[in-house]
Amino acid sequence: MRTFLSRYLFSTDHKTIGIQYFVLSVLAGFVGLALSVVMRIHLSYPEAKIRLFEILWPNGAPGGVMTPELYLALLTMHGTIMAFFLLTTVPLGGFGNYFLPIQIGAHDMALPRLNMLSFWTTFLSFLVLLAAFFVEGGAPLSGWTAYPPLSAAGPIAGPGQGTGQTLWIVSIAIFCLASLFGSINFITTTLEMRVKGMSLFRMPLTVWAWFITALISLFAFAVLMAAGILLLLDREAGTSFFLPTGLLINDRALPNQGGTPLLWQHLFWFFGHPEVYIAVLPGMGIVSTILANFARKPVFGYKPMVWAMLAIAGLGFIVWGHHMFISGMNPYSSLAFSVLTLTIGVPSAIKTFNWLGTLWGGRIQLTTAMLFSLGFVSVFVTGGLTGIILGQPSLDIYFHDTYFVVGHFHMIMGVASVFAMFAATFYWFPRMFGRMLNEKLGRVHFYITFLGVYGIFIPMHFAGLAGNPRRYADFTQFEFLQDLTILHKFSSHCAFTTAAVQLLFLANLIYSYRRGPLAKDNPWNATTLEWLNKTPDAVHCGAYEYSVPGDTKDFRMQHEEAR
Repeated sequence: MRTFLSRYLFSTDHKTIGIQYFVLSVLAGFVGLALSVVMRIHLSYPEAKIRLFEILWPNGAPGGVMTPELYLALLTMHGTIMAFFLLTTVPLGGFGNYFLPIQIGAHDMALPRLNMLSFWTTFLSFLVLLAAFFVEGGAPLSGWTAYPPLSAAGPIAGPGQGTGQTLWIVSIAIFCLASLFGSINFITTTLEMRVKGMSLFRMPLTVWAWFITALISLFAFAVLMAAGILLLLDREAGTSFFLPTGLLINDRALPNQGGTPLLWQHLFWFFGHPEVYIAVLPGMGIVSTILANFARKPVFGYKPMVWAMLAIAGLGFIVWGHHMFISGMNPYSSLAFSVLTLTIGVPSAIKTFNWLGTLWGGRIQLTTAMLFSLGFVSVFVTGGLTGIILGQPSLDIYFHDTYFVVGHFHMIMGVASVFAMFAATFYWFPRMFGRMLNEKLGRVHFYITFLGVYGIFIPMHFAGLAGNPRRYADFTQFEFLQDLTILHKFSSHCAFTTAAVQLLFLANLIYSYRRGPLAKDNPWNATTLEWLNKTPDAVHCGAYEYSVPGDTKDFRMQHEEAR
């Protein structure tokens, strides 16, 4: 008889592990969301005395007024939590773990114990990161990129650069290890566990997206883990990988010799740009599946969609230098990275046109999952257009340290990925929990969130055009930024509204899990294998057989033979 521990906590079942990842990511997402709300309150009302701030951070908010150091610490933790424990974790670890095996006809992941270890390593990483809030000196303030020399010099560098920064590095190294475990499992499962007849080009685009994302993760997180170890050695062992000769901090000369902070930038962004696609690619697969289902049409250009994702993955590894245009790199290097950056827009455009082709002439059903999928396409295109601007070195040098970049990467990496997660939740909730989410609440959630994110991040682009620097805790002391106060207040109030409506989503999740209407076996009349109660012996067709001429119904599941 299975105990509670073996069934729920230390289960090797891929479905249970997928739900564990999902719950962890929801928790992390709300923690990161709360931090962003606190930052927006301070940006809009920097002189306001808020008693809650003083209670939570007596040293960081004396008298209820937040210090610049606390603001930067919150910024660091918000970015880290969202980038790693939400945008990276739930698309692959949550939905991927639950659905990849059953979409290819496998009974479980290829390496179930490694799968369990991957989740608990991720959970440990999250706990270590949160611990940085509670140690002496507080959380680090070096940003989610942790640029040296600030992050490498140790406590002498100032507040948050002691134990808090060390915990940050350890947390990220542990997370990298967990991601490597998961990547190996996803790759092995996809290549070795497919049911008879499930050729590579019969796999759903979701499986392709998870498989390609696992390949990216395998190479990207290996580099970040190595970089994190080197950074830890600089802090604790006296090495000089990232600390240059002659560095002075607080009138004290550090003994380190021969290092360069630019080495960290190269290593970090070699991971950091593929990280964008680790977050977005699973969403591309999810949205492709949902658009086809609720347009009742096959995916337009299935093979070009696959090749486009592979091209995005490959190009994503050779464009990291566009994050370093302001580092003083050779203009010829800037030109090369700029050309490659613009090139990656081609496969992205192919996917966008194919999504539009899938919708064209379809019998569109505007379910909540479909609305969030359409929202994904909208914000992905919007964020991508501003990426073309930032891909020009002459423009990026001006925009790089402004709110233009903040607006851009939140749209393309953050909002797009989150919209895909919402779409996946409404689409697969019946399969995961046997009940339906409330569609009326879902639509309210979508419309307010959709309008809200545009209200938050579009004004940031205009603030960036005006030269508004990012990472500043208070703009009121700068005369040239006075006219931008109204933009920040508008963004903040949109953020407060958008954050509040996420509580409606959480309430929908909890209520529907307990009391939602019971779901049918295949409530969306979908074609892929996860909607079957039993693993089939073979599949006979592709993943998107909708409205096939001559069929008696408008969909054919993959295990069904042609009629």
